[in-house]
Amino acid sequence: MILTIDGHTAEAKPEQSLLDLVKQLGLEGNRLADRPLAAKIAGEVFTLNYIPVRTKDTQGDRPSMRQAMAASNGVIRLLHYGDAAGKECYIRTAQFAVFLALRQLWPNAAGKVSCTLGSSVYIQVSGAPDFSASKLKQRVKEIVQEGIPLIRRRVPLEDAASRFHREGQEDKARLLRWRSTDYFDEYVYGDYADYFYGEMLPSTAYLTVWDILPADGGFLFLYPDDQNPEICAKIPTMPNFFSVFNEGERWCALMECETVADLNELTTSGRIRELIRVNEALHEKRFSQVADMVCQRGAKAVMLAGPSSSGKTTSAHRLATQLRVHGKKPILMSLDDYYIDRDKIAPGPDGKLDLEHINTIDVALFRENMAHLLAGESVELPSFNFISGRREWSGKILTLSENSVIIVEGLHGLNPTLLPENVEKSLIFRLYVSPLLPLNLDDHNRIPTSYLRLLRRIVRDYETRGASVQHTLSMWDSVRRGEQQWIFPYQENADVIFNSSTLYELAVLKKHIFPLLTAVRPEDECYDAVRNIVKILNYIQEAEVDDEIPPTSLVREFIGGNTFYRT
Repeated sequence: MILTIDGHTAEAKPEQSLLDLVKQLGLEGNRLADRPLAAKIAGEVFTLNYIPVRTKDTQGDRPSMRQAMAASNGVIRLLHYGDAAGKECYIRTAQFAVFLALRQLWPNAAGKVSCTLGSSVYIQVSGAPDFSASKLKQRVKEIVQEGIPLIRRRVPLEDAASRFHREGQEDKARLLRWRSTDYFDEYVYGDYADYFYGEMLPSTAYLTVWDILPADGGFLFLYPDDQNPEICAKIPTMPNFFSVFNEGERWCALMECETVADLNELTTSGRIRELIRVNEALHEKRFSQVADMVCQRGAKAVMLAGPSSSGKTTSAHRLATQLRVHGKKPILMSLDDYYIDRDKIAPGPDGKLDLEHINTIDVALFRENMAHLLAGESVELPSFNFISGRREWSGKILTLSENSVIIVEGLHGLNPTLLPENVEKSLIFRLYVSPLLPLNLDDHNRIPTSYLRLLRRIVRDYETRGASVQHTLSMWDSVRRGEQQWIFPYQENADVIFNSSTLYELAVLKKHIFPLLTAVRPEDECYDAVRNIVKILNYIQEAEVDDEIPPTSLVREFIGGNTFYRT
């Protein structure tokens, strides 16, 4: 069979792996940035251990082409660390090595993935009084040097669940009770088995750049730097973010909902309704506290920022409601109205408009307007027509009164370049909103914050804009790159970080998103991204509780029924 791998032609023989072909073509690479880590065939991501041609087909009489190879017509694209899917393979393999080492050194210990901090992950360790990060690091180094092949095997579901129970991994055993198939895929080395819901590197030898540092209650695992994968990423100083995430984990424990298995049990028992009430009450309390802080400071403007699908618009409205309780007159403004005309924006190197870039905002005009408003002067506000892609003026004049508070909502709300020079700091309150979901699939597999935001965006884009799953996913990598550059670097500058996640919403979002996913075919470019969504949703029980969700809930911004949008 003739294959085309990154433009190079090779003949694949039966039982020959992609890794064999990569070596044969001299495409291995000497640096992590250049080294192939996985492959994309049609719309799916595969390990380099994948075998394109089997010795026999189902009839047993001739070599057979695998299904993915047939769909791609033999065209294969190699994935590197710079590709999101390649990086994910690297991270999964690193986690396997870490938890294998932890098991070998401290058999009775439990490790739990807590949260990501930039390009590092914080892992909690319990049940190991003599735990040592340096000792763990040395063992992981040895595992890397051993070059353990990472081969996936399929086992009966009951066998996997029983083994996890015997080994004390009750979190995994409980999760598997909710799996609908009768089998389970896992990676094994010796008597240790684990799975991280996606493809892995060919072997542990590919883990060439990493580090382990001690941290309170566990350790930090550092991944390669996104811009220069040959070195480890620096650890950002994120005390505010870490504090908010820890608060979320405490609430998980109080509400008895720390894992997907917990959520499922609450759903089937009906207690998810109580979870909704408590979660919504917590949000209302936090908005009230933020309003208190704004008033105590005497701020005249709230700069509200957050990444895509974090619930910024609803948060602005709910904060406005709380400010009215204090006798304030909140005024909602959107940074979107300060977009530059689309035809005046220079395209990026790829020829596309980067609408996440700060240069798409008329910063000079916004600074001028804010300076005049805070000085008590009148300003005519612009509006942006998204259909024509141009700014419009409709004679809307704004003058702040004694009790006025502007709430400015937008992606770049915390960027310091937006504020006028010499502005009195007490007049500006900075609020960062993001759904920092503390819910884990199991102890070794967290559900990333970006996963929840992606689900929210898919549902909202379809419901309000008629956008397909394929359309939303085609933009997601660009959105994420923009967040890394223009939003996340400023989150620690916030006076308050508001966690806009709800523990119940995955069970609610599932029924809205599952029918949309079936429209995506294996040959679609985004098919693998859809599979990654489905792998988690398959474990989650759908909840029919929309009637319990308040009309002002952040979740309503995405599933519909939010009364803030009624006219």
